Amino acid sequence: MRHPSNQYVTPEVILNGYHQGLFPMALEGGEIGFYAYQARGIMPLDERFTVRRSLRQILKRGDYKVTFDTAPREVLNACSRFGVLPAYELWLSDELIDHYLTLFDQGHVHTVEVWRSGELAGGLYGLTFGGAFCGESMFSRQPYASQIALVHLVEHLRARGFELLDAQAPSPHLKQFGLYECGQAEYLEAFQKAASIQTTF
Repeated sequence: MRHPSNQYVTPEVILNGYHQGLFPMALEGGEIGFYAYQARGIMPLDERFTVRRSLRQILKRGDYKVTFDTAPREVLNACSRFGVLPAYELWLSDELIDHYLTLFDQGHVHTVEVWRSGELAGGLYGLTFGGAFCGESMFSRQPYASQIALVHLVEHLRARGFELLDAQAPSPHLKQFGLYECGQAEYLEAFQKAASIQTTF
């Protein structure tokens, strides 16, 4: 589904889209559309979340620093160049980044940053609605950096009482962590239930 004109796309419209199971994406010409995967990818927040042995060893080394909400523009800009949808080279446009930064200022968008030697090595971002985290994108500039961000996000969401981590598109990369699929109707039911939880990121 495509929106007829970007002048109607505002931070509030974007939030309403998520409540309907839709997420925004910029097209080649810069127009912003709203989309939904019929097979929705959900990352478990319980014991089904799996961390491979090789990644556990990386985590134990601890040669990195993880922060939350400290570099939103840097994370968004990096994700716009390291997206998982190569067919849409401009899928995260400057205009969409500006909307997300407004939503960050409003407390809806959150980021996870992974640092090594003072440099941003990887990270991810998403939006929160009560106890639901809608993951948008992640990136790595160094090996395992985005995976480190994901593990720390899951630990953080568990500690805060979140019940849903939406990963949007199922992928082999994420399935190694235990990601499973559900239909759009099932997803919307889980989203509404999680969004009603009183918690903060």
